[in-house]
Amino acid sequence: MTFQKGDFILINYTGKVKETNEVFDTTYEEVSKDERLHKEGDVYEPKLVVIGEGWVLKALDDALLDIEIEKASTVEIPADKAFGQRDPEKIKRVPLRQLLAREINPIIGARIEYQGKMATVRSIGAGRVLLDFNPPLSGRTLIYEVTTQKKLESNEEKILALIHRRVPVVEEEKFKVTIQNSDLTIDMPEDTFYVEGIQIAKRGIAMDIQKYLPDLTQTQFIETFKAEPKPVITNTPTLTTAPALITTEETETTTEPELTEETPETTPTTEETETTT
Repeated sequence: MTFQKGDFILINYTGKVKETNEVFDTTYEEVSKDERLHKEGDVYEPKLVVIGEGWVLKALDDALLDIEIEKASTVEIPADKAFGQRDPEKIKRVPLRQLLAREINPIIGARIEYQGKMATVRSIGAGRVLLDFNPPLSGRTLIYEVTTQKKLESNEEKILALIHRRVPVVEEEKFKVTIQNSDLTIDMPEDTFYVEGIQIAKRGIAMDIQKYLPDLTQTQFIETFKAEPKPVITNTPTLTTAPALITTEETETTTEPELTEETPETTPTTEETETTT
């Protein structure tokens, strides 16, 4: 089975530098830990790719057209089709004091920002620092070990995958999508209410849907906030015993009626709706 441009697929991969066999990227959590690439909070799982949209390197994107589902494949990408050849003019020496004055403590191999550009620290000595402004993988031949896990067919699958791409920290099965004619409604789970940047993510989801599923002309997000249930309080009669040799007075105790199943409390629900057209 081959694919076409515009197909939604899920892929697993591990990217290596051919010259050194160094792993620089992976979707497998165990591999990331073994290679000391693991980052707390990152989500390791099959990656969504819409073929032809440039979500991966173009050479890999082109190769995905011919990769069969669930069949492990190896894709080799030369430097000129990956991150280009290294440019010697992008390697500069700068005074160490300039970096320290900007509260930058350079460490060999670290990535730092200098004059608005990212650079790799290559060496430090004699009061000067060698900065390489080339992309870290420039000049390298890359090897991708890639497996296409699945092709997404239904609109519901595609929508959930687009949502998960923007909000990866929340499981996609917690979202509920409803399609009625050309209208899409997305019920947002409570887990998303306090996710950092959720409003930007929602805007991105709506734009993705307009681009990749143009038949859906309106996207509506629904957020439902439920009040905490109030505790049921009952008054219990208390028996008071007078001290010995003192006359006991009768005490009248009033008990408020208990709430029963016949008199349920209602839980107020507040619904917030956002519509993107």
